[in-house]
Amino acid sequence: MSEFWLISAPGDKTNLQAWERMNTVTSKSNLSSNSKFHIPDLKVGTLDALVGLSDELGKLDTFAESVIKKIAQYIGEVMEDSKDKVQENLLANGVDLISYLTRFEWDMAKYPIKQPLKNISEALAKQVTQIEADLKTRSAAYNNIKGNLQSLEKKTMGNLLTRTLADIVHKEDFVLNSEYLITLLVVVPKSSYVQWQKTYESLSDMVVPRSTKMIAEDAEGGLFTVTLFRKVMDDFKAKARENRFMVREFYYDEKELKCEKEELMKLASDKKQQYWQPLLPGYLNTSLRNGFMVPVVSSEVHLAHKTKAYIKNKNDLAKGPLLRWLKVNFSEAFVAWIHVKALRVFVESVLRYGLPVNFQAMLLQPNRKSVKRLRDVLNVVFKHLDEVAAASIMDPGMDIPGLQLSNQEYYPYVYFKIDLSLLD
Repeated sequence: MSEFWLISAPGDKTNLQAWERMNTVTSKSNLSSNSKFHIPDLKVGTLDALVGLSDELGKLDTFAESVIKKIAQYIGEVMEDSKDKVQENLLANGVDLISYLTRFEWDMAKYPIKQPLKNISEALAKQVTQIEADLKTRSAAYNNIKGNLQSLEKKTMGNLLTRTLADIVHKEDFVLNSEYLITLLVVVPKSSYVQWQKTYESLSDMVVPRSTKMIAEDAEGGLFTVTLFRKVMDDFKAKARENRFMVREFYYDEKELKCEKEELMKLASDKKQQYWQPLLPGYLNTSLRNGFMVPVVSSEVHLAHKTKAYIKNKNDLAKGPLLRWLKVNFSEAFVAWIHVKALRVFVESVLRYGLPVNFQAMLLQPNRKSVKRLRDVLNVVFKHLDEVAAASIMDPGMDIPGLQLSNQEYYPYVYFKIDLSLLD
């Protein structure tokens, strides 16, 4: 189960015994897997500041989770041909998400604990906001490449009446550079092949005898060439339509066809490079293409080192620049999100249990089949922390004046959910 419960209760002797009792019950009954969640001694500040910060952190928590999900889902979109490998690309500081969460350690270098809580919160918010802004820019550029490629690919998927002919026709199929003659392309239904062969020379005057040839065929019909004098072209088209032979408005232009082919190949290459880019000997210089930097390997190492997204081998560097950016910034955003959760537990624990700061935070991974049973056990073990709230939870129909639970989850202990189902 990818859902975790981050909870806390006072750390005095009585409550530590409650922890032990809870651990014993949940372990014996296989209700959950539990581990201590270590939060450092942060600066408390004033009560008013904590109350205000509690609301801000709630909003930041929701925002950070949404950014993480966007990045995770975008990784799946970029890895469209390898969707089964998306989960293994979702790492935090180089390890899988569950390992990072269950072994959480506060990043003292990035978020110094001697500064006020509000400063830490603002630094986290600034970091996640910047990641979201960069994601919008990069995804817009990638989507532009993808959209242009899809538009071109659609042209190759229609029938012979509508699809591009760039990959079908050849120079030798046409009479070119003639003042008098022109080669037309005609789409003929399969059921009319015989009729075409018998009648095309007589559809108008001045049609070159035996000049027709089928150069392509699909499920509905064939594409035929026919050569005639330019001055009878309009008359030929009209007569062809009367016989259900459709003349394509197409004139052979070698440069234009070459440009269309090259654009299709370039867009396909650009799109693929965002996901996978093989390493070349000697390493490459950077170059800007369609809004993306095709990077120097050394600069990517520098970026990875700066962001603590450790690259274990050269194969990681062979990933395309967009996928590399997504992986690095997913890690950064996820780490920031879990620090936000830790901050919320600290703030809510101080507000709930008072000073001096003394609480124990714990991470529970519920057994999928035992969620309700686990909740009941926790409520029984910790009901002494808030008898009124515990009573209302055990009896949902109970109406207690002054207790407004609204639609929020409230328990006798501090509780926050962490859901790692980021691709759903």
